[in-house]
Amino acid sequence: MSARILNSDYMHFAKYHAGARYNLATSGVAGCDLAELGVTLDDLALHGVNAGGYRPLVERVAARFGVDPACVVMPGGGCSFANHLALAALVSPGDEALVETPTYELITSLLGYLQARVLTFERRADEDWRLDPARIAAAITPATRVVVLTNLHNPSSAQAGDAAIDAVAAAADRVGATLFIDEVYRELTFADGRAATSFRERGNVVVTSSLTKAYGLSGLRCGWILAPAPLAERMSRLNDLFGVHPPHVAERMAVVAFDRLPQLRARANAIVEANRAAYRELLGGHPRLEQTIFEAGACVFPRLVGMDGDAFFRRLSAEYDTSVAPGRFFGLPDHVRIGLGADPAQTREGLRRVAAALDD
Repeated sequence: MSARILNSDYMHFAKYHAGARYNLATSGVAGCDLAELGVTLDDLALHGVNAGGYRPLVERVAARFGVDPACVVMPGGGCSFANHLALAALVSPGDEALVETPTYELITSLLGYLQARVLTFERRADEDWRLDPARIAAAITPATRVVVLTNLHNPSSAQAGDAAIDAVAAAADRVGATLFIDEVYRELTFADGRAATSFRERGNVVVTSSLTKAYGLSGLRCGWILAPAPLAERMSRLNDLFGVHPPHVAERMAVVAFDRLPQLRARANAIVEANRAAYRELLGGHPRLEQTIFEAGACVFPRLVGMDGDAFFRRLSAEYDTSVAPGRFFGLPDHVRIGLGADPAQTREGLRRVAAALDD
């Protein structure tokens, strides 16, 4: 068994090394303030009954996705901790996990911490990062315990359709495996207010998400898991060893956020759409970038022609006071991930500086 992973290089980078004046390394929507959230003191309380999650918050999530509240786990800690709790309940040391590549480094590091045996299948740039169920089915073995996806795909923002997800779930089910999907960026696709998920109460799919990436509410750390009820109960019991109770004041604020999602969605749409338009204008046709720009999502994952992502990041930071996420954190060192969720004026200037660095 390989040595246990005890850190995340990507999270260390994101916390301590991406803070340039023009930060395009971040991938979520810019944080909203209390006035935009609409919280009043009457909405808040420091203490309350929240064993197993604050009931009004659990019910908001259940109603949003049309599922039984018994299938909802609200551990606190955002989608990152929801991923941790869910995968900790799904894999044991030595279990085989089949993971897409490229993918979000925190997922593979987490599986390394859990001492899973990680195998990969490829999502290809020349196929527009499409999810290929046949490729996944060919990579599944009788030992596979979990297949791990992101949808929207992190880092590219490609969206997998229901038919592809259903085919992957069926292939996993044939060997008794679970399909795990981080859906945190899927919230960015709900422009009409109607939420959707790949979770089905009687299936073999577990999903996670949060209010962080799509709504600028990272401070609430409101993440959730949707899992079949017996598995959800197992996760809740496991959380007794981890987080015990989420901060109640954050749960109360999250209820307010769920009641204001149309307004928060409109704000996020305006930010991301302005930034995507700026990206297309300034970098969409750049000869030193090979890329697919999708109509949803808060990031782009171009290949740097003839350049290394880390070297480009260092020069961009030092000479242009701008940061992007080097592609090695996602398994492709000649790529970079560029975020489209920050303040539009700041993002436009950052993109202009990226173009200048590419031209230099």
